[in-house]
Amino acid sequence: METLFKKYLKGDTTLWVVFIALCILSIIEMYSASSTLAYKASSHLMPVLRHFGFLVGGVLIAFAVHLVPYKIIRILSYFGLVISAALLVFVLFKGHSENDAARWLVIGGVQFQPSELAKLSVIIVAADLISRIRDNTKDEWIYFRNTMIILIIICGLILLENFSTAFILFTVVFIMMFIGRISLKYLGSMAGILVIALLLGYGAVKTIPENSMPHMFKRAYTWVARIERHSDKGVKENKYVINDKNRQEKYGQIAIARGGVFGVLPGNSVERDYLPQAYSDFIFSIIVEEMGLIGGVLVIILYLILLFRAGQIATKCSSVFAAILVIGLSLMIVIQTFINMSVATSLIPVTGQPLPLISRGGTSILIICVYFGIIFGITRQIKEEEQLPMEGDSETVEDVLPVVELDNL
Repeated sequence: METLFKKYLKGDTTLWVVFIALCILSIIEMYSASSTLAYKASSHLMPVLRHFGFLVGGVLIAFAVHLVPYKIIRILSYFGLVISAALLVFVLFKGHSENDAARWLVIGGVQFQPSELAKLSVIIVAADLISRIRDNTKDEWIYFRNTMIILIIICGLILLENFSTAFILFTVVFIMMFIGRISLKYLGSMAGILVIALLLGYGAVKTIPENSMPHMFKRAYTWVARIERHSDKGVKENKYVINDKNRQEKYGQIAIARGGVFGVLPGNSVERDYLPQAYSDFIFSIIVEEMGLIGGVLVIILYLILLFRAGQIATKCSSVFAAILVIGLSLMIVIQTFINMSVATSLIPVTGQPLPLISRGGTSILIICVYFGIIFGITRQIKEEEQLPMEGDSETVEDVLPVVELDNL
């Protein structure tokens, strides 16, 4: 096993183990949680084979990406940003709708979410812009401004159909800028504007009748309804009532309660047959039902190891860009993870965020594997740099890649 990692799977061994462990867990739980899909397909194996195919493809993508120098990924991200922005505009008019949200495009029979590519592209571009800031006030404002323009455009396009994804992306880039030592006055202004915008949006939804609101903004009424329903969940007369609006939350709670400490063991879930999104948004409930509190904690630990190792890797990077990129990618995975788990445990309203690498999905799995591939690639290059003989000053990516001025954005 050690020879395998050293010869083929280069990079951080711990992260490769975490990655493979999550893939194995994903296959086991998808086989168990996809009973409703198996019934619809009239096949026990069809849903899990589809999922297995995406995981195999994702692993191959992660392996291929981890061999690509991150200075190339840095350049390609700008092309990805332009393509994803165009697709996000296109999905607003020609998007395929599921669960009352038009987030998917279907091209050539393949269904995918443009927002997944947009998240990846924005994180890489933001890391690039932040890394270009030198000890100069003018430079800081220019790159902060350019980052904000990109973030507002992309998050604005995602926001119309997917509030939680836009909010997570905004939060991750905000943290990246904080780590990149952007002035607190800029970050404070940015946070203040966000809070004001949210309050104005909430006020507009509460005062403007839904039939008078432009169609593209009607999704906001769903968000407000979920928040208000979640805040009322403690009312005694509603506590034990299951209806179409709270079905997912209630059966998710029942699944977690059935799990206890040790669980009912994989394959023995009962709530998978009642929980509408057991294989997607609420798969963590099924994990806890079958593997108990111990299994749920172990899954959480796997993601925390990813975040911890990312912090360690960032301190070893010779390039500011690589350090901020590793932090940004790991934060996106971990924050999305805890949003999903918080929904499954009824700590926050339902958001529709899948559990990274475990929930059923196509685009999501493949893009998350790209995240891991980039992180693996950075750790691979760190190891190669450590093995090089020290002859003079080492050359960094900033020295090799010409600075592209983006003042005219």
